Amino acid sequence: MSKHYDVAVLGGGVAALAAAALLARRSWRVVVVGNGHRPWRYGYDGLSLGRRPFSLLAGGSPVLSRILSEIAQSQTFQRRARALPSVQVLTPELRMDLPTDPAELSREIEREFPAARRIALEVAAEITRTQAAGDAAFREDAVWPPGGFWERRETARFVASLSQEGGAEALVAELPKDHALRRILEAPPRFASHRATSGALSPFAFARLFGAWTRELVELPNGEDEALELFRDRVRAHGGELLLQEQVSKVVTKGSRVAGVELIGGGTFGVQFVVGESTSADLLSLAPDCEPSRRALDAMPRVTATEHRFVLSLLVRKEALPAPLGREAFVLPAPPDAPLHLQRFDDDDTSLLVVETLVSKPWPADVMRERLLAVLEDHLPFLTRHLLVVDSVHDGRPLWDFRGGTRKDVERVLLRNSGGVSSAEPMAPLYDVSPSRLLDLAGDDVRVPVGNAFVVGASVLPALGQEGELLSAWSVARIITRTDRRKEKMRREMWSKIELR
Repeated sequence: MSKHYDVAVLGGGVAALAAAALLARRSWRVVVVGNGHRPWRYGYDGLSLGRRPFSLLAGGSPVLSRILSEIAQSQTFQRRARALPSVQVLTPELRMDLPTDPAELSREIEREFPAARRIALEVAAEITRTQAAGDAAFREDAVWPPGGFWERRETARFVASLSQEGGAEALVAELPKDHALRRILEAPPRFASHRATSGALSPFAFARLFGAWTRELVELPNGEDEALELFRDRVRAHGGELLLQEQVSKVVTKGSRVAGVELIGGGTFGVQFVVGESTSADLLSLAPDCEPSRRALDAMPRVTATEHRFVLSLLVRKEALPAPLGREAFVLPAPPDAPLHLQRFDDDDTSLLVVETLVSKPWPADVMRERLLAVLEDHLPFLTRHLLVVDSVHDGRPLWDFRGGTRKDVERVLLRNSGGVSSAEPMAPLYDVSPSRLLDLAGDDVRVPVGNAFVVGASVLPALGQEGELLSAWSVARIITRTDRRKEKMRREMWSKIELR
């Protein structure tokens, strides 16, 4: 092995790069292997299309604040972030804003649903309590989810403040299943979470995720690319290496510990630690030479992808959309049609709509575009006549180009030079977890049953969505740092520039 790194981080998403930036800042020699991560945008004929939506739901989280502060990016983030208007909800009967102020939210619900005044008041109060409790708990330096005895003892102090009987979800459950208000309140947490919709969110997760949409929502001008660049810049600045186009074929082990990483196409380097942005099972599959004990395998939580996020990208003329339609919206059609999450990005004469829905396999790949377009047409009546481009990276079908007045099918192989691929891309998963633990927030342990191997990302704290991803990144960085007393002491004692807030 010609090169050696302290830590190899496999993945290019928020959790992987946050962990890499923290470890590089703490004087670990880090290499980041993209491992198949693709940018959120791709192109066609000079036009920009969306591979997935990106909402900075953790923008107000103390976890993100703590990470940005340590890597000296707080001022950059505060300078670049800009506030978004209220999230909107579209149903067949009404159009409604979800204001950021709890009192205004309560009044908005009461105005549209006078009979639900009590529930509106109690839901708003419960969300306020949950946000305060969550902020206090996640502000602390702890491992989420905890592993050994001392970690469990430490984290238990904060978990106790999060335990809720009933909560906002129980209040919502008082409404009939087909009640419009119930569907309005349930949709935002579901799209923010990485838990499958087949299981109920815990009371804390429900209120925390709803609160993430209705506290001061912010965005960065270049979206996910700019958010990830905050972390990539810090990795480079502290001597780390970025191999974002490479993929790992094998994690090399020596005995029961990781020893190196092999890349597809050749190239091997030694490592002391491996951090994967994947499930524990996926990371284990990259280490075929290591055979964990049956006891260790049996102790692993069962984390199963049972649902996925299907994304449709639409480029339309601006006149197709009502002017009041903001950046973030939820479309709630009448059952049995599934809810949609909609993001709008305006250019000079056109708007890009990135539409997301949750599907279970087997799913009808050959008709998903038509189904979503039909739902959107019911709520945005002028959409179809102003379509310019329609595409999805998930169904493998040709791109639809309507700019000439009729539909022209463009084979996917022609998108390869602008960030697309010639085949269907996998959808982002939503997880079922068994058994339930840590207030039904946790999925995979951050530790994998291979020595010095860890996972971060959506499968670790799936119920908490993006905030859970950042918590997993902080937790793994903390565990690795504490294996070296010199680096841990340096982290505690080092003086860094105090950032004005």
